[in-house]
Amino acid sequence: MPSEGRCWETLQALRSSDKGRLCYYRDWLLRGEDVLEECMSLPKLSSYSGWVVEHVLPHMQENQPVSETLPSSASASALDQPSFVPKSPDTSSAFSPASPATPDGTKGKDESQHTESMVLQSSRGIKVEGCIRMYELAHRMKGAEGLRQWQEEQERKVRALSEMASEQLKRFDEWKELKQHKEYQDLREVMEKSSREALGHQEKLKAEHRHRAKILNLKLREAEQQRVKQVELERLRKEEGQVRLRALYALQEEMLQLSQQLDASEQHKGLLKVDLAAFQTRGNQLCSLISGIIRASSESGCPTAESQAEAERALQEMRDLLMNLGQEITRACEDKRRQDEEEAQVKLQEAQMQQGPEAHKEPPATSQGPGGKQNEDLQVKVQDITMQWYQQLQDASMQCVLTFEGLTNSKDSQAKKIKMDLQKAATIPVSQISTIAGSKLKEIFDKIHSLLSGKPVQSGGRSVSVTLNPQGLDFVQYKLAEKFVKQGEEEVASHHEAAFPIAVVASGIWELHPRVGDLILAHLHKKCPYSVPFYPTFKEGMALEDYQRMLGYQVKDSKVEQQDNFLKRMSGMIRLYAAIIQLRWPYGNRQEIHPHGLNHGWRWLAQILNMEPLSDVTATLLFDFLEVCGNALMKQYQVQFWKMLILIKEDYFPRIEAITSSGQMGSFIRLKQFLEKCLQHKDIPVPKGFLTSSFWRS
Repeated sequence: MPSEGRCWETLQALRSSDKGRLCYYRDWLLRGEDVLEECMSLPKLSSYSGWVVEHVLPHMQENQPVSETLPSSASASALDQPSFVPKSPDTSSAFSPASPATPDGTKGKDESQHTESMVLQSSRGIKVEGCIRMYELAHRMKGAEGLRQWQEEQERKVRALSEMASEQLKRFDEWKELKQHKEYQDLREVMEKSSREALGHQEKLKAEHRHRAKILNLKLREAEQQRVKQVELERLRKEEGQVRLRALYALQEEMLQLSQQLDASEQHKGLLKVDLAAFQTRGNQLCSLISGIIRASSESGCPTAESQAEAERALQEMRDLLMNLGQEITRACEDKRRQDEEEAQVKLQEAQMQQGPEAHKEPPATSQGPGGKQNEDLQVKVQDITMQWYQQLQDASMQCVLTFEGLTNSKDSQAKKIKMDLQKAATIPVSQISTIAGSKLKEIFDKIHSLLSGKPVQSGGRSVSVTLNPQGLDFVQYKLAEKFVKQGEEEVASHHEAAFPIAVVASGIWELHPRVGDLILAHLHKKCPYSVPFYPTFKEGMALEDYQRMLGYQVKDSKVEQQDNFLKRMSGMIRLYAAIIQLRWPYGNRQEIHPHGLNHGWRWLAQILNMEPLSDVTATLLFDFLEVCGNALMKQYQVQFWKMLILIKEDYFPRIEAITSSGQMGSFIRLKQFLEKCLQHKDIPVPKGFLTSSFWRS
């Protein structure tokens, strides 16, 4: 420490001073108590006083003349110089008051008394002794004072040094504590900073981890969605491939059936004017084409839409080929029949000429008017052009049945399931049509239109589409037309107002899908031949039950239905037909004409009036037709229509009345009263249940 060095420098300087070089008795403190006792005791002569008297004083007296001051100076010098004090033990013992050299106590006592007397008698000795004592006392006091001052100085210096050292130690401790505190603060700040940095880095890592985890989760989710999508696409592709493969097999099956039909036409080879081998060759080529498509699809594992479309085109070509061949066969058979009739007519004329003039008599008239006049202007047989139209519709219906014959006769459970789903999807919406709100009617129409357009629709909780089977569209069109006619036969027959909502939906579907309309007419003509109008004739060899079915009667277990029920069904179908020809779907294209409009109603009315009436049937059908469609015909044809009504009243009523028995006059009277009322008021009322604009806003 710096203070310690300065203390040593101070001590060294003190040692080098004049006082520091003086010699001191170091054992004087050991005699301190004796010194104090001497000070406190009574004054007495020292043991040296005798020696002084004997030795010093004589010498001083001898030398007195020389110098007056010598004794005093000598005594002083003797007193000052310790060399004059005898060191001999003999001497000291001789002058000692209690010296052991004394032979006995008496001798010592004498000597002591002698000495004391000497001291008392010698004032100079006393003076010297007093000086000596005073000198010693002063010296001791001076030494004690110096010692005390030195001790105090040393104590003061020690205290100062101690205080300085203590203060320096305190400062050092404070500085050390401050330094430690500062280091601790710096360390704490560094630790806190590093902790904050670590926390920040940790939060950053956590944020990055969350971000990466989020991105990874998104990627995993996208990958999983992509995988699921791929699996779903693969499943759909396989299902679609299986459906297409089944469709190809169905097409091949139908193609083989058509090929067999084509081969079966070999029996008409003699009648045909065309080369049948060309038809058969083309049929074999089409069969080979479909077989090649199926073989290639089986090898690839998944038939493509192009392959299916190519197969469908081949099948359609085969159908057209068979239809053309059928038309050729029909034409050839018709020519053959006509030729046979001509030959038979020629043979009949030759036979009549051989028999004589009796054969030229005319047969009796089949019917007469009220005045006995022959009805030469009426006929029972329908016009040829109408019959051709009727036959074309029936042929188209039969061709449609042959088209989806593979679907209906299939033993495959999947095909049966598809058939049932398609049939439900086609017939259930038609069954739901009634006098309901227009919005509900539009939903039903849209569902039927979507089904016919190839779009999937919901039926029975499952998605159904005609694309599930290549014959699905033909099957749905046929069943839909059949259901419309059946609704007229049952629903309209019981509730006449239902004719209009059913008819407006049928008219809208007919406009968008004309083939459905043709099938509706085919079913209607087959179940109600009077809607042509057509009166089937009985032919030789025909069973009575078959003829009754041709007339429209239902025959079950050789039992024919009651006449009232028969008329009720015919009335319902005629009412549906009369409603169809005057109604159009309100949301369709108004610029296009009605596919089967009022002109066909005018034709039907004119043709039925040109034919002989049937008892109970003609009057019923005329009343139903005029009640439903009379108002529309009146607005369309106006004066011409009124002329036709007058003709019915004046000319046709007598014919109906002439063939009607008394028990069947109900329908005739009802028609007569309705017509007379209309002619009287010169108006035909709007039919009950007719769809107004308010119906479509509901």
